[in-house]
Amino acid sequence: MKLTRSQENPIVVPGRYPWRKSNTFNPAVILEENTFYMIERAAGGLRPFHCFFGLLKSSDGVHFTHVQDEPVVSPADLGFPFGSIQDPRIVKIEGHYYLTYALRPSSYGYSPTGTGKPEEISYTYPGIHGEPTSFMTRSGIMESDDLLHWKQVCYTTPKDINDRDNILFPEKIDGKFVLLRRPEEYIGPQYGTEKAGIWICYSEDLHTWTEPELLAVSQEPWEFKKIGGSAPPIKTDKGWLTLYHGVDADNVYRCGAMLLDLDHPTKVRARAKHCILEPQEYYEKFGLYIPNVVFPTGTVVKNGMVYIYYGVTDTAICLATVPLAELLDFVLSEK
Repeated sequence: MKLTRSQENPIVVPGRYPWRKSNTFNPAVILEENTFYMIERAAGGLRPFHCFFGLLKSSDGVHFTHVQDEPVVSPADLGFPFGSIQDPRIVKIEGHYYLTYALRPSSYGYSPTGTGKPEEISYTYPGIHGEPTSFMTRSGIMESDDLLHWKQVCYTTPKDINDRDNILFPEKIDGKFVLLRRPEEYIGPQYGTEKAGIWICYSEDLHTWTEPELLAVSQEPWEFKKIGGSAPPIKTDKGWLTLYHGVDADNVYRCGAMLLDLDHPTKVRARAKHCILEPQEYYEKFGLYIPNVVFPTGTVVKNGMVYIYYGVTDTAICLATVPLAELLDFVLSEK
């Protein structure tokens, strides 16, 4: 599978404002009336590592500018001034924008070691912000009508487990919202998997969710450690094209693709054995944070082309494109 990386990569880099001075990565992206809107995850520093959401726009999907000089969402907006809000994914359902996100109520600090994950530095925060559960990662959903003003809708996961990569499908199926999840503690014989995998659940109102069902687990060497959802699934006549990330034994992050049944997305119709994107370029292998990371979180389909937006080394944002028909053929030919 050959994706075309933008010659402008990385297309969005940190700097300019204090709250995004050190990092910008893992963005949500949506197309509205031929304008690309991006919600970035950004941080002003690593110690402590507080992350915010900023809003950018572009007419060509490559050159982005900020809509405003302040974040559109901060962890303090959710009641956690010491926290970090992370990894947004965006969809538009029945005229409303919905943003799934991960929240760490109290943020660690990091000191990069170059061994695959930075060394974590603990802090002491007051009251409930210092409790052990405040260092767990909980996911939720926010809603907006204009992309600038967001209100909290719900939390989708318990606060006593680490549950990331919560991603809504871009439309209801059989009248229900559909959500992908990646609960890291759901491992063992009782869960049917020994490694963190992708789960799926449903809701009629976004507040009450069905018990998650196991959708996919690690299979190939490039996804040896764990897998998780990447960007909101893309509806095609072949099924829901779903990108996901995999982590190998050396902590290298890659991107894969699968097709889920249109009417029953708990069924995997096809899954490529090989990844579609892996660290190759310098900016994908080396950065301020974790090395050897490509982490797609946003996709846009325009004129038959899939724009894949991905974070690199948790430092900057890049773009790769591929014809939708070619990507579908690749997934179907490898099943």
